[in-house]
Amino acid sequence: KYFLTCYDIVKFARKQNILCQGRGAAANSAVCYCLGITAVNPTKIDLLLSRFISKERNEPPDIDIDFEHKRREEVIQYIYKKYSREKAALTAEIITYRLKSAKRDLAKALGSLSLSLNREKYNDLFQYLLKEMQGFPRHFSQHVGGFIISQTPLYNIVPIQNASMPSRTIIEWDKDDIEELGILKIDILALGILTCLKKALKYINKKRIKEKLSPIELYSVPQDDKKVFNSIAKGDTIGVFQLESRAQIAMLPRVKPKCFYDLVIEIALVRPGPLQGNMVHPYLRRRNNLETPSYPDKIVKKILGKTLGIPIFQEQAMKLAIYLADFTPGEAEMLRRAMSAWKKNKTAIEKLQEEILNRMIKKGYSKDFAKSCVNQLKGFSEYGFPESHAASFALLAYASAYLRYYYPAEYAAAILNSQPMGFYPPAQIINDAQTHGVKVLPIDINKSKWFTFALKNSKAIQLGLHLVKYLSIKQYLILKKIKEKTGDFTSIEKIWEEAA
Repeated sequence: KYFLTCYDIVKFARKQNILCQGRGAAANSAVCYCLGITAVNPTKIDLLLSRFISKERNEPPDIDIDFEHKRREEVIQYIYKKYSREKAALTAEIITYRLKSAKRDLAKALGSLSLSLNREKYNDLFQYLLKEMQGFPRHFSQHVGGFIISQTPLYNIVPIQNASMPSRTIIEWDKDDIEELGILKIDILALGILTCLKKALKYINKKRIKEKLSPIELYSVPQDDKKVFNSIAKGDTIGVFQLESRAQIAMLPRVKPKCFYDLVIEIALVRPGPLQGNMVHPYLRRRNNLETPSYPDKIVKKILGKTLGIPIFQEQAMKLAIYLADFTPGEAEMLRRAMSAWKKNKTAIEKLQEEILNRMIKKGYSKDFAKSCVNQLKGFSEYGFPESHAASFALLAYASAYLRYYYPAEYAAAILNSQPMGFYPPAQIINDAQTHGVKVLPIDINKSKWFTFALKNSKAIQLGLHLVKYLSIKQYLILKKIKEKTGDFTSIEKIWEEAA
């Protein structure tokens, strides 16, 4: 039922021509792939099913689905309409105190006490309460997309309330509470690049059909185009999903991705965790043949070989525990969860690491070898990234790089029309398009439409009036009506006169 519920939501989105893609742990599932929920074939890159579901967990799997960020609300309202607001709701997110917010609220609360206490006592009290408050719940907010669906009215199970947005209901429990109770949850998320890719494909296929060429689909683009990979390897990736940050642009010429899996690694590698965990430079040295990968065991080589002996993905940690310490898939998943929550609960991860050490020694491995493996797992707890997540994002990264390389005008128009998204403002996107040979025609009140569009039979775009600050679409429609009646505007004065 859970899979079919997700499939129904995806089917609705596709029927409405809304681009969507499952990601995260769901990419480990062949069932999700066959149902079209995810686009990653888990058999091709050896993903781990127990990252998605296992017998020991005794709970529904977690499926995250991204939708076009401009149209996600349509999907949300479909769920409410199908299951009713009595049986479907968004989960809450508990916002806890951090240092800055704790200081601010505490200063407000203790403001008058500063007058009655001496400075030393006040400071001692302030510091004590500040320490106690951190991590304490402050208020709750709406989760970005966690949806729960029930067979019975939710008010019989959980406290509910209306959201601040109209036509939305939220429950007053967060995702951790939901997991503990085993209530079905689906993450309905928004992703800007899907909006961009959808628009780009629309513009491109319109052009291709006129040229009597077959339309292209998102997942039908060739996955091994050398020209596209050469472009990526140069760091020429402004506007490319997941590869456009300054850190990625600096890293790409050093990694020099040559195939799809290289992109999977690249996306996982340029994260705060791997950088802080000192894993990036060893990988780069091995990648560029400046250092030879070493593996203490054949099993370790099989698990870490594709990342040159450097542990990067959470799934690798799980496999090490399964094959070296005879963890069950469910126990390995508990290890992953403990690693993800190590900052909140260091005791849990330490117990599991001790268990791995003891089991490996019992299995016949030397104590030194067992310790070296446990030390690698300690590193994972700080920076491990889900391989399935990186694989899902790599598909979109490559697709965006492909469309940008072969259809720069249409892709530039799509990005501009999908704002806000990405790292760069429209001016930088326009500048990048120009460096790739796209002629950019300035905003023209007589020639521009609301959205930017690519010109026919030309590698050029006409900037849209949506880029004019403070101009609303309502005002644009008024101007459009006037122009249709009276013809082109010939002066600023005429615009003022007619629009007044």
